[in-house]
Amino acid sequence: MTKTSNLNLKILTLTLLILSIALGLWLFRQPLQEVLFSVTGEEALLPQLSGTVQYGLSQLQSPLNTADGVPVQHSGLNPYGVNTFLQTEVEPAKREEAMRLMAEAGIKWVRQEFTWEDIEIHGKGDFEDRRNEPYRSAWEKYDNIVDLAEKYDINIMARLSNPPAWTRALTNTVGTFAPPDNLVDYGDFVEAVTTRYKGRIAAYQVWNEPNIFPEWGYKPINAAEYTALLKEGYTRIKAVDPEAIVIMGALAATIELDRERRYDANGYPVSPGGLSDVLFLQQMYDAGAAPYFDVLAMQGYGLWSGPTDRRMQPRVMNFSRPLYVRDVMVRNGDAHKPIWLSELSWNALPPDSGLPPVFGQVTPEQQARYAVLAYQRMQREWPWLGVGFYWFFKQADDRERDSNPQYYFRMVEPDFTPLPVYEAIKIQANQPPVMYMGWHQANHWAIDYAGEWVPVDEPEATFGEALQAVDSGASASFTFEGTSLTLVVLGQTGKVSVTVDESQAIDLDLATFLPTERSSRLIPVVESFSPQQHTVRLEVRQGPVVLDGFVVEGQAGSILEIGRTAFSSGSKSTLSLSWPAR
Repeated sequence: MTKTSNLNLKILTLTLLILSIALGLWLFRQPLQEVLFSVTGEEALLPQLSGTVQYGLSQLQSPLNTADGVPVQHSGLNPYGVNTFLQTEVEPAKREEAMRLMAEAGIKWVRQEFTWEDIEIHGKGDFEDRRNEPYRSAWEKYDNIVDLAEKYDINIMARLSNPPAWTRALTNTVGTFAPPDNLVDYGDFVEAVTTRYKGRIAAYQVWNEPNIFPEWGYKPINAAEYTALLKEGYTRIKAVDPEAIVIMGALAATIELDRERRYDANGYPVSPGGLSDVLFLQQMYDAGAAPYFDVLAMQGYGLWSGPTDRRMQPRVMNFSRPLYVRDVMVRNGDAHKPIWLSELSWNALPPDSGLPPVFGQVTPEQQARYAVLAYQRMQREWPWLGVGFYWFFKQADDRERDSNPQYYFRMVEPDFTPLPVYEAIKIQANQPPVMYMGWHQANHWAIDYAGEWVPVDEPEATFGEALQAVDSGASASFTFEGTSLTLVVLGQTGKVSVTVDESQAIDLDLATFLPTERSSRLIPVVESFSPQQHTVRLEVRQGPVVLDGFVVEGQAGSILEIGRTAFSSGSKSTLSLSWPAR
């Protein structure tokens, strides 16, 4: 064979190989793109291929320490929350309709502003609203919001921010969100709110986004200054209501390093100013912030990619950002505290709106699909992440429809017309709860207790409190997903029977298990099971039984598999998670 013939044969062979690969990619493009989406959060093929390379490069970085196996307080709560602006609804009937729709959708938390400038309006200690006649108590509509939340069994996280102009010598000329001149004024307001609603509001958030402009006013971002304000708020809340959960002001996810804003000749800021959430948090720890919050809060926007984007690049913003923040918490000894997402969403800005896509841009159907996948990823992969508050439920009117891209985060229209994302979350949030991997407290939201279980103070419990059942017949039932389940109990007495997947019950004498650290007993219940969902029923045969928690290990499936079945029950065709036609 001549050299020319040999070369031609090689070229033919290479061509056939390339054509075969191309044909294979074409024939299997849908499952391939689904796999790539589960890694990159991208839906178009070229961004998926580029994102896969970026994902591979990110795996070369030093691993983050997220301490997934440690006990974390306030992380096992119902995770479905939403931001509300109920204080802007003039008619009480509209506030109630909003609460009704949220409850119907399975939403158990609202992040609601208790706006300082709307409550202590005219001066120190003045809680009368004299902006319009007839004059009335400034508390009136907030009392109504709290009453409605109780009526519809919804918890409130009250955001305490937005000082009145009178709290600053320079009034609002330094920014309407700027902190007060005297932190005691803020402390007094926080104490007034907590005193009025003690035992009725579950959680309080001290400020919002102190690491970016304009949330800290027209002044340099300063973590130490915010830490002082956080300390003031925390100590005032705990002095009135020790059981209340105190959440730090939500960290804005940003890569900015421009703490000092630049101004034009007229004195107006021309650079937004801000400090990376990761750096700001470390500076907070350096300033002594650790004792002054129970929950760390941050924003969880997906922006230009979906919730399955696993690329970890410090200067790229995506839904995996909490992993960086968690790593900072663990390095500073706060692994036992959770992260809550104060805001999470994707922006469904219409292509013909004429507005800039500053928050990314998805279709309403993508917005719905991404929101569901976000909640699923939070629960399945991040045992240290608790409540996620969708941004936002609705606005009182549509005045921003043609002027502000933020309008298109909404879940329902101002006239209460539900959008696809509302219907999607309604389906997801009303699914039976599941306990996923991690160390979970006895009050985990997936557990259904029957009989008499009472909270008891137990110094040797992981967080100082456990559940105790004295009478035989009391039970705890739940579904978990994983390969093994461990029961964590305290004390040296009690007998229980455990049934898994309706098989024969296993009888356990708790006194026969040796105590481990802090006198707890770690009792394996299920080991080496298939990595899927299993039902468990624990029944007390002889009391007392003091239950501290459960440990689930092993992970079933991937977020891709979750997505395929997310709407397997009761879904609408417009909300299908099937891959879009090409």
